[in-house]
Amino acid sequence: MPAVRPLANRVDPFGALFATPERGSVFGNRGGRFHDSVSQTVRGRTYASRQWICCRLSFKSRRRIVWGQGYTELFFSDEIAALAAGHRPCFECRRADAVAFASAWGRVTGDKPPGVDTMDRQLDLERRFPGPRGAKRIHLMRAADLPDGAMILVAEKPCAVKAGALLRWRFTGYDYAGGLPQGPVQVLTPPSILGCLKHGYQPAWPQI
Repeated sequence: MPAVRPLANRVDPFGALFATPERGSVFGNRGGRFHDSVSQTVRGRTYASRQWICCRLSFKSRRRIVWGQGYTELFFSDEIAALAAGHRPCFECRRADAVAFASAWGRVTGDKPPGVDTMDRQLDLERRFPGPRGAKRIHLMRAADLPDGAMILVAEKPCAVKAGALLRWRFTGYDYAGGLPQGPVQVLTPPSILGCLKHGYQPAWPQI
């Protein structure tokens, strides 16, 4: 029997899609369907709407045919990578996390927790440039100002910030990459998500 070809549904911290055999620990979608269910490929833009979410792998015993007739299923290695790509917690399958995320957002703005449309509109401005094939936005910030869970670029490689150290990201996991650099760095995680991380949102870290 021929080997099953992996679908290009694994998402890296840039938000790009790859076909890789590594299984993700976080599920998600981008607001609908953007794949062709016959060829199981993507032609054109890699999102259906502004509603980019990250979900639980299992919920209420639901079963899906991946990249069938429904929305385009995506997988992330972990939540830190999903946040870097610009996805927020889902209000259906991860309601407690989503409420905590919105509450942290409200603490940043000094207002009540925002609705999903407000968050999705802002995140869409921060994670990519305008246009159907909008490239990933990179934000320049001081390394010392970044919270744990931020994802930055070091020598063109994504690295997560944790406890003053850097953890180099790969689809297969993380490894230690040294201490936090000095001065400005290129940040993949959208600023509004950084604000949530600074103001109490606790993402799920993988075992490292």
